[in-house]
Amino acid sequence: MNKPLILVVEDDKPIRKLITTTLETQGYKYHTAETGEASILEAVSSQPDLMILDLGLPDMDGVEIIRKVRAWSNLPIIVVSARSEDRDKIDALDAGADDYLTKPFSVEELLARLRVSLRRIRYDSEKLQKDSSVFINGNLRIDYAAGCVYMGEEEIHLTPIEYKLLCLLAKNAGKVLTHNYILREIWGSLTYDVPALRVFMATLRKKIEKPPVQSKIIQTHIGVGYRMLQSGEESKLTQ
Repeated sequence: MNKPLILVVEDDKPIRKLITTTLETQGYKYHTAETGEASILEAVSSQPDLMILDLGLPDMDGVEIIRKVRAWSNLPIIVVSARSEDRDKIDALDAGADDYLTKPFSVEELLARLRVSLRRIRYDSEKLQKDSSVFINGNLRIDYAAGCVYMGEEEIHLTPIEYKLLCLLAKNAGKVLTHNYILREIWGSLTYDVPALRVFMATLRKKIEKPPVQSKIIQTHIGVGYRMLQSGEESKLTQ
């Protein structure tokens, strides 16, 4: 079995050494990059299975790196940063990061987050192989086998988390899914909180409900959760 390849983007030598030594002892393969430009080139050339990313790099802000990678790849990205403000976390998640860990961190927690992301990749891959059906709800079409989403004839590019959220809602179209249920189904735990979930849901809705689509697809039940409206339904609920 091929070992996952992890791209470690970190300019602080002691921290980079700590992460790579930890990965090596656990049997992971890894490449490293110390700048934003090098990280993007490495991501393109080596096609890693996951990226561990520091935000404070000398030549480029990590959030910009996330945006650049997300323009062409669904590569899972775990941010490991000294920035602990909610705004920094929201900016990174909004740009397309899959997870966020604040420095100082324990290597055990980093490994746990890494295992969760890699399990999610394997699960998604196996699910796509088993499920070849297409979900259609009005103008929305999800091709599960290809992992593609369309609004009418336009393909909508989603991050891995946005895609999982959309598929979960589609599988339960018409049903209200609570915040805790969604958190457990998507992340396997309550590691993320409701505000973080709202960020992901907001970015998803911007992509699938943008003009010329006039009607809502995802309905917010304030204080409870979310529901995918079925084709033909009308909602007067405030977004």
